[in-house]
Amino acid sequence: MPTPRALLVTGHYYASRRKAGFHFLADALAGLGFAVTVATVGISPISRLRGDARMAYPVRAEANRPVEKAPGIVSLVWWTPWHPFHLRSAWLDRLSAPLAARWADLPLGPLEAAVRGADLVLVESGLPLLLVRRIRALNPAARLVYRVSDDTRNIGQHAHVVAEEERVAPLFDLISAPSRYTAERFAALPSVRFQPHGIDLAAFDRPTADPYAAPPLGPRWETEVVSIGHSFFDAAFPALAATALPGWRFHVVGALRPEPKLPNVVWHGERPFLETVPFVRHADVGAAPYVRRTGGETLRESSLKLIQYTHCRLPSVGPRFVTRPDRPHLIGYDPGDGASIAAALRAARAIDRRTIRPEPVASWEDLAHAICAAVGCPVPEPARVGRTGG
Repeated sequence: MPTPRALLVTGHYYASRRKAGFHFLADALAGLGFAVTVATVGISPISRLRGDARMAYPVRAEANRPVEKAPGIVSLVWWTPWHPFHLRSAWLDRLSAPLAARWADLPLGPLEAAVRGADLVLVESGLPLLLVRRIRALNPAARLVYRVSDDTRNIGQHAHVVAEEERVAPLFDLISAPSRYTAERFAALPSVRFQPHGIDLAAFDRPTADPYAAPPLGPRWETEVVSIGHSFFDAAFPALAATALPGWRFHVVGALRPEPKLPNVVWHGERPFLETVPFVRHADVGAAPYVRRTGGETLRESSLKLIQYTHCRLPSVGPRFVTRPDRPHLIGYDPGDGASIAAALRAARAIDRRTIRPEPVASWEDLAHAICAAVGCPVPEPARVGRTGG
């Protein structure tokens, strides 16, 4: 059979150090034999003015031209003269809504050919939603999937994006929801399916050296706590936790401002995904210090860090709104309350890791298979076994 083509429309840049679900799905689809294009949207000269982290990569040099980044995977940055972004004011968002709507009508350049040639199109939460009508018009035969990575109401999107999500939802052949909470939001549509995130099983199951015992961090402290990722990060957590427990060492891995500067807080910055894995595997406690926003309940099931912590049998703490009865090893605390945070951390540290039961978890390749099966998209013979992110 001819090589099927998959197009992933996302805000992420494929070759970034930080890996999100769409990176792993791209790898998984390539591993299954798809020719994959990862289209990065929502990037323009405004991005530099706003301090967009993606500008650290060669997005301007690669603007509007396909660049092969890995076997079977092409990166395509759709660079536009401008792009919509949340103006931090409901009134300004309403005023600028007509302009935001026009963004999707800008010339697509090579992205148009990628849309027309795709057999499978995956659209991520956020700005990519504004392109759904155009994608459907350019390629009505493509299987069109909305992978709801995040709740659009809590990721700082322009109000027009939030409104457009509801309008275009019926156009999808599949709404792939990583949490039951998200699935319930779209329950009126027959296309919604609960499809949990995968993880990179090979990366988390292979032996790794203990980073806490080796230079430059070693020797180990009595208790090593790790937080990975920067989405919805509660900036008050490190100071409260480290001050309450001065004999414990706290590690923060992610693109975050290194504050506070305390002797028992180590800021590692953003690291390649595979470098973060040993920090999870060898920690004593995992932290998921989320800030609560509208729709934050979805994190109970869609939080990748919590899935990874559980898979590694890592006792964890998080705000009470992300706790679940079937995760007794995840101890809840009250955000902003140092005593509550310290109590939760001590309770987590006291848990015998041998009693933690890892949850059934899929690989990213399993998720890619499930998405294809749900929309009737044939999966070719695996072309690059072991190449996937799952």
